[in-house]
Amino acid sequence: MSNSVIVAGIDCGTNSIRLKIARVDEQDMTDIVPKVLRVVRLGESVDATGRFADGALARVHAAAEEFAQILSEYNVQALRFVATSATRDAENRVVFEDDMEHLLGVRPEVISGLEEARLSYMGAISAFGRDQIQYPALIMDLGGGSTELVLGGDGVDTAVDQVQASYSMNVGSVRMTERHHLYDQPDDASVEAAIADIDEYLDVACAHIPIEQTRTFVGVSGTVTTMAALALNLPEYDASRVDGIRLPFAQVEQVDTKFLHMSREQRRVYKAIHPGRVDVVGGGALVLNRVIARVQERVVASGGELNELLISEHGLLDGIVLDLGRRMLRRV
Repeated sequence: MSNSVIVAGIDCGTNSIRLKIARVDEQDMTDIVPKVLRVVRLGESVDATGRFADGALARVHAAAEEFAQILSEYNVQALRFVATSATRDAENRVVFEDDMEHLLGVRPEVISGLEEARLSYMGAISAFGRDQIQYPALIMDLGGGSTELVLGGDGVDTAVDQVQASYSMNVGSVRMTERHHLYDQPDDASVEAAIADIDEYLDVACAHIPIEQTRTFVGVSGTVTTMAALALNLPEYDASRVDGIRLPFAQVEQVDTKFLHMSREQRRVYKAIHPGRVDVVGGGALVLNRVIARVQERVVASGGELNELLISEHGLLDGIVLDLGRRMLRRV
C-alpha cells in the first residue's frame, strides 16, 4: 500500500474563506471533508481604505472558529493557511494574522500572485485526465480582489503540469464592484470605466503571457462557477452539474451581461447565486467577459480557434492541499 498523509488547506481570499481536508498519496487526492465555504468579505473597502474593516475581521473570526472545530474532529497531520489579494493590500493585516494563528495554530501565509497562480494551476489540472484537455491550458482564477492567468506547458518544451507563464491582475469581483459602483443596474459610464480599467490590466497580462498559445481555457472560482450555473438555468447551485462542463463563449457572455445590468433585488431571485455574492457577481461577470474576449481575440489573431470555457470546481484550495501533501510525502 502506498504512503499517504491527511492534510488540510485554508484559502482566505477577498470574498470568501474555504477549508478542505483530504488524504493525499503519490497518485491522487481523496476528499475527507470536501470544500467548506463561508462568505466573509474580508476585503470589504480594502481597495479604498487600505485596511481591514472591523466587521470583516469579526466575520472571518467566526468562520475560523467553525473551521477549528471541524479540524479538531480529524487526524490532520498538517495545515497550510494561505491568504491572498486582500491581505496583501491591508496595512493592518497583522491583526488578522495574529487572530488566525491564535484560533488555528498556524499563521496565514500571505502568498504572492505568482505562488497563487502556481497553486491554482496545480489544483485545476489535477481534476482532469490527459484526454480532457488540449495543452497548453490557460487557467483563469477570478477572485474577489485579483485574477490570476496561468498558462501551462505544451508537453514538448515544458511539461503540461508546469507553469510556463503567469500574471496576477488586481482585478476581481469585489474590487471592480466597489471601485466602479457596479452594485445595482450600473450606468453606461460606470461600466465603460470598469472596462477600461480591466482592459488596461489585460494589456499588461498579455505582455507577460503568450495567451495566443491557449488550446484549452479553464475557468475556476466562485464567479465562474456561479455564472456557469446561471447559464445552465439551474434552480439552485449544484457543483456536480457545473464541474467539468464546457460552455460556448457566447452563452457565458450573454448571461454575464444580463446579470451585470440587474439590480441586487433582481439577482436575489436566483438561488444559484450565493447570498454573499449577490452584490458583486455583476462586477465579476464583467471581468469574466473581458478576459474571455481578450483570450479569444489573441488566439484567433494567431490563426487558432477557441470558442468555449471549461468550468472547474477545482483550483487554488485543491492546489494548496495537493502541494502540501506531496511535499510531506517527499519527506517520508
